[in-house]
Amino acid sequence: MINTALSSFGAQVVLATSSDENHPPENILDGKTETFWLSTGMFPQEFIIRFPDNMKVSLISVHSFNVKHLRIEKNTLEEADKFQVMAEKEFEQTENSLQTNDISVDGSHATHLRFLIISGYDHFVSVHKVSVEA
Repeated sequence: MINTALSSFGAQVVLATSSDENHPPENILDGKTETFWLSTGMFPQEFIIRFPDNMKVSLISVHSFNVKHLRIEKNTLEEADKFQVMAEKEFEQTENSLQTNDISVDGSHATHLRFLIISGYDHFVSVHKVSVEA
């Protein structure tokens, strides 16, 4: 399987509800867990990933810290609106390590994926890496 959620593959973060110049949303797509996007507090938080083409999605992996409840939505349109829920997951809290969660999806197609962080275990959360297997 190929990870299509990499900037080198053409994926882009087209929206993020918060941004820190030291930890920008683009870090989610660099393939590294050492870099990350950091929220600026308050919930919900969200970011949208756009793929260069309509992709068939089978598995989404999220490497994060302090995320409690996540909803993933998809759309197949050119514009990043009119999303449909793909999955929702409650993450377990980890003390000193990253949360790694694999979320199987139905193999449907998506041009955009919206990640809505509904709640966290702290005021701030970080997303280190998102992998999307197509």
